[in-house]
Amino acid sequence: MRAGQPDKLKQFIIDEARAHGFDLVAVTRPDAIPQAEERLRQYLALGRHATMDWMEETALRRSRPDALWPEVRSVIVLAMNYGPDSNPLELLQERNKAAISVYAQNRDYHDIIKGKLKGIASRFVARAAGADVKVFVDTAPVMEKPLAEAAGVGWQGKHTNLVSRSHGSWLFLGTIFTTAELPADEPDSDHCGSCRACLDACPTQAFPAPYQLDARRCISYLTIEHKAPIAPEFRKAMGNRIYGCDDCLAVCPWNKFAESAREAKLKAREDLKSPDLASLLGLDDAAFRELFTGSPIKRIGRDRFIRNVLIASGNSGRSELIERVEAHLADPSPLVRGAAVWALGELSEPEPLSALRMRHAAHENDLDVLTEWRNAVKNQ
Repeated sequence: MRAGQPDKLKQFIIDEARAHGFDLVAVTRPDAIPQAEERLRQYLALGRHATMDWMEETALRRSRPDALWPEVRSVIVLAMNYGPDSNPLELLQERNKAAISVYAQNRDYHDIIKGKLKGIASRFVARAAGADVKVFVDTAPVMEKPLAEAAGVGWQGKHTNLVSRSHGSWLFLGTIFTTAELPADEPDSDHCGSCRACLDACPTQAFPAPYQLDARRCISYLTIEHKAPIAPEFRKAMGNRIYGCDDCLAVCPWNKFAESAREAKLKAREDLKSPDLASLLGLDDAAFRELFTGSPIKRIGRDRFIRNVLIASGNSGRSELIERVEAHLADPSPLVRGAAVWALGELSEPEPLSALRMRHAAHENDLDVLTEWRNAVKNQ
């Protein structure tokens, strides 16, 4: 390369990133996170990844970018703001409504960000003769947050998420790996200070210590990744959160500098800002798929979603939901039936088994329903 060309290539990709709607872009080296391998090893050894076995299976590639792609010479980290128009914590007081994490209130960000990265990467390759690229958004074994910190995009706060002094906590991250040698930026430093707002805000005490997260207690994990029934100890703490949790992000003081999302596809759909629990309880599989087409919520499937809605219904204190909840006692999914039993136990006094048998006698799963109900009553 001619003298000065790496600088020009870097400026080119910065300009392209901004033209594609990214708010922050910086460069780091693939060997810039040597501490990540040991930290990940400790995290996995403690079992804090819960049932996310893929983290263990891809641990080496995840902690060492050059193990994922040996030819990589530079890692370009890009961040896009997805800040909400209002404080998501306010919705937690409206118990007849469902709270969906801000990031999931419109299109799947993986598709949006990856499409933009591919556009930037293709123009970069055309400019950087002989260079090759690979783009990654979250689903690949890449530790975006440590790389973003090393590149100076921000720092990992005590809640383990990335924080930017200019854009707060509401950031989607993507990376472009390239064989081109680009000037690296200086890493950012920690600006959390003595603040522990994020740690204190967690409803389930999912942070065993600052900068450490136990996914087994995290509402985002429980409502999205966890496929089994949610442990009773976490159900009340979930409140009306049916997909993800924004509490630790929303309370971060650095969000005073955050703006609402500029990308139209990341702005919240009106029907997903505060949907009624009653309407969500009525979703069958076809209706669920139609409502969440193009949404990240579709990935968890109807049964897990209704499980979450039923728990939120049980926490609502709304007796008018009893009939809709009771309808799920006859659901084909044991996961849904179990959640319905718990929700009914929270919303009403257990009724005689004979009355329940009369309403559900014609259903083929009647025995299962009665057994679940009897166990729920016994444990109250």
